[in-house]
Amino acid sequence: MKLKKEMTLVVALLGMLILGIALGINVPKIIQADQNQPVAKQNQTQQAQITNLSNSVLPQDGFILPVSWGDLGRKLVNAGVIDEQKFNQAVQPTDEEKQILSGDHVDFPVTINSQNAQFDVDLLWAIGLAQKSMVYDQGPMAEDKPHLSEYASTGGWILAQGSATQYLNKFDLIPLTVDQQIRVKDIAMNIYRPCCDNSSWFPDCNHGMAALAAIEMMVSNNLSDDVIYRNILKLNSFWFPQNYLTSALYYNRQGTFWDKVDAKTVLGKNFSSSTGASRLQSIVGPLPSQNNGGSCGA
Repeated sequence: MKLKKEMTLVVALLGMLILGIALGINVPKIIQADQNQPVAKQNQTQQAQITNLSNSVLPQDGFILPVSWGDLGRKLVNAGVIDEQKFNQAVQPTDEEKQILSGDHVDFPVTINSQNAQFDVDLLWAIGLAQKSMVYDQGPMAEDKPHLSEYASTGGWILAQGSATQYLNKFDLIPLTVDQQIRVKDIAMNIYRPCCDNSSWFPDCNHGMAALAAIEMMVSNNLSDDVIYRNILKLNSFWFPQNYLTSALYYNRQGTFWDKVDAKTVLGKNFSSSTGASRLQSIVGPLPSQNNGGSCGA
């Protein structure tokens, strides 16, 4: 009888031990699953937000800017700023883009979308490089003439018939008065890009020179500052989609829709410089994987 009681006790203890082990293993899993549910739901919510915001920041049809290419492509090719063969090999332009480059149809508007973002940045880059500008006479690049060929915007332009520096600041491609040149300078000082901490007043990379050219084209057409900032934001958004989706999500959380943001503020140092974009990313958090945009090379 005593032995039987002892055996019963051992079996009971073993049963409790097995149950305890089972509970010890399963309980953390249950807790972990419960903890993951809010995270998964939050990710789904953010993905839905990003999808909706993409329609505003990066619409499938892109944007039409209030300026035309005119015959700038032909002028650049004739001057040697663009070697047409090199350009075609690097950019692989569409038939319409070849017509823009040839200048045969001067009424083609400047458009920006996910398919032509590289073409735009390269053609605008060439314009910004060659156009005579107060930026090159008075800005930071004027103070560093011995090293002009070392910048990404000059040394990186390998699509010319000669070295890029021989074309820098050489041509009146876009007619600008002295007052308009001052306007270009003032606006350029307020426009940054997320690849560095410099404004377009210091266009040391392709995006800086491309933005400078777009400013010059719009100032030449006497467009308002607000219109210019808003359209540069459209260009920057397709050149740096991840950064401006982050900005849009930040504003969305503050209750401001993307089409209501102040473009000048978003293009400023606090949002669009490399430092500003990194700070904003730390506030908003990582986004689902997106296209990060083009590089600073041709």
